[in-house]
Amino acid sequence: MAAPRSIVVDTGRLVTRDEEEKNIDKRFKEGKFPLSKWEFVAAFTVVLVFSTGLFCFYLSMPATEYGKLKLPRTISDLRILKDNLGMYAEVYPAKFILGYCSTYIFMQTFMIPGTIFMSLLAGALFGVFKGLLLVIFNATAGASSCYFLSKLIGRPIVNWMWPEKLRFFQAEIAKRRDKLLNYMLFLRITPTLPNLFINLASPIVDIPFYIFFFATVIGLIPAAYITVKAGLTLGELKSVKDLYDFKTLSVLFLIGTLIILPTILKRKRIYE
Repeated sequence: MAAPRSIVVDTGRLVTRDEEEKNIDKRFKEGKFPLSKWEFVAAFTVVLVFSTGLFCFYLSMPATEYGKLKLPRTISDLRILKDNLGMYAEVYPAKFILGYCSTYIFMQTFMIPGTIFMSLLAGALFGVFKGLLLVIFNATAGASSCYFLSKLIGRPIVNWMWPEKLRFFQAEIAKRRDKLLNYMLFLRITPTLPNLFINLASPIVDIPFYIFFFATVIGLIPAAYITVKAGLTLGELKSVKDLYDFKTLSVLFLIGTLIILPTILKRKRIYE
């Protein structure tokens, strides 16, 4: 028997999840913005709170540093940023780490591209061990923040942007409920699905937060290690694409396959 569809509240009226999804599809087909008025207010409030905190930290920095702060978009931008912030990180280590963490988590929460450059910067400034710890902490905190943000307002956005991918993800999760942690680890380690989509879609397909959290902490380690280590040789990198060549991707898929192997073997025994 199919599990009952959960009930959600929409502007004071109880509606089923099926009805909510139909309303989202209707807004999309009519060319309307997928968020309702109250969802938009909630999203704007969260963005405002995060932005205010980040801006207050920005104002606490020495005035001479303002012009040097720029989110990198290329390896060349990253080299310039590393040179400019290297001395600041040595003189004000606590303040620099606080600013670095705040920026990384902000970018991860609100799906702003460029966190891979922040990971490279961690390796370049702090070395492999400290850089890896810093990246895993920030990536997990940002992903968790994105998870709860999506729990609040994510359903209409994900249904609007990736309807087919969401249905595929939902079906795959339903088939692997008994070994969900293994499957989530496989997704985190391999580039099968983008991390952005996983962060947003996980609460929508009812993945428990503790599974999401542990899969994120453990599953991001291999890719984070590769990126942080590459930050040590920043001068030799020409493009971000150089980080993930065929050999690197093969290793990641091998690790992911070993993790998901128990699920595959169990399903095989059931069908036999």
